[in-house]
Amino acid sequence: MTESTSLKELKGMKNFENVLLDVNDEIATLTINRPKSLNALNSATLVDIGDALDVVKNNEDAIKVLIITGSGDRSFVAGADISQMRDMNPIEAAELSKLAHNSFGKIENLKQFTIAAVNGFCLGGGLELASSCDMRIVSEKAKFGQPEVTLGIVPGFGGTQRLTRLVGRGKAKEMIATGTMIKADEAYRVGIADEIAAPEELMDKAIEIASTIKKNGLIAVGMAKYVIDRAADLPLDTAIDFETQMWAQTFATEDQTEGMTAFLEKRHAKFTGK
Repeated sequence: MTESTSLKELKGMKNFENVLLDVNDEIATLTINRPKSLNALNSATLVDIGDALDVVKNNEDAIKVLIITGSGDRSFVAGADISQMRDMNPIEAAELSKLAHNSFGKIENLKQFTIAAVNGFCLGGGLELASSCDMRIVSEKAKFGQPEVTLGIVPGFGGTQRLTRLVGRGKAKEMIATGTMIKADEAYRVGIADEIAAPEELMDKAIEIASTIKKNGLIAVGMAKYVIDRAADLPLDTAIDFETQMWAQTFATEDQTEGMTAFLEKRHAKFTGK
């Protein structure tokens, strides 16, 4: 996709109320767009996120990398929408949790590489959203936390599981039990953040990394994601066997032939995702 290609050409594209979807040079940017509420996640926003992710999934030929960020410079996502949750009963709360898990699971299952560009508060559902991405590039002013216990609840959008996988049980328990926020440098130290950038350079850094990734074969990138995510908790011998199987499958692709031929011919590969 080139800069001049209309978004209307994307399969399944629609107008969204709470998010913005933009595509430029094969890099999609999904922006949570509720700045007046610091981009808090309500049901409608979670539905929009899921629908936008379907567009990304169904347009692999046009989209090679996805960046997720928040509108404005104050917040990535400040959490789930408390005004909606306050009067919920357990059944309604479970439905909201399932809605979030459905959307965040779509992020993890995309073939495209996903980058969270965290530009401010990344709390509760925001950290759970960012944790669903393949990597997190964060502003020096970003702040992170799972403050659900301060509201009398526990994380319900994946925080007890994905945060634990990022930082380990002890740190995850500390962050969740205290409900306190940590700054960008601490988030980097414990493994939540992968890169730190000045606020005005955040999106440029995200696009720079996305541009490097999109030059590589989509099948290979997607396969690498799949192997890492699915085998990380397996016994090493089992994980190695799984890696071997997936590695072998890439040799049935046109991208493998093109990539190795381009290397031998000392030129840049032209991957087609086949």
